[in-house]
Amino acid sequence: MEEFDINKADDREYVMQMVKQDGKLLDLASSNLQDDKEIVLDAIKQNPVALEFASQRLKNDKEVVFESVSKVGWTACYASDKLRADKDVMLSGAKIDGQILYFASKELRDDKDMVLTSVQNKGLILKYASKRMRNDKDVVLSAISQDKRAKEYIASDELKNDADVQNILNPPAES
Repeated sequence: MEEFDINKADDREYVMQMVKQDGKLLDLASSNLQDDKEIVLDAIKQNPVALEFASQRLKNDKEVVFESVSKVGWTACYASDKLRADKDVMLSGAKIDGQILYFASKELRDDKDMVLTSVQNKGLILKYASKRMRNDKDVVLSAISQDKRAKEYIASDELKNDADVQNILNPPAES
């Protein structure tokens, strides 16, 4: 791959060609081209982490952010606050990376679909769920089934001592 020619950072065709080879080269594009939706989408399709280098306006564009987050959930950290509160966007990332709950809005940390989807593939992320969700039996069972260490984030002693929870944490010995 050729090295990025910084003198062509504002040359649309050149930058388009370069980000199709390595999306992270969007970092070297002019701010004008970091705000070009077609270029940014091509960069993200090549490497979802390129969202980091998109303009603030495009970090608030649902299509652009969805393209990144649905493939690499943690890239939600680059999304606008508005899109970190968008259930469609965040749920798309939670399906592949439960870590996304850490970046979710306060409202989504209290949304059962969002929290359940997140803990199913990263039980320890229960830590960032709302207290109400950390006290929801379905959520807790899913979290500890994925990772028993999530037990330390269960919100109530009553739920920690629940028979179903205890069966997962301390399965009966087989005879």
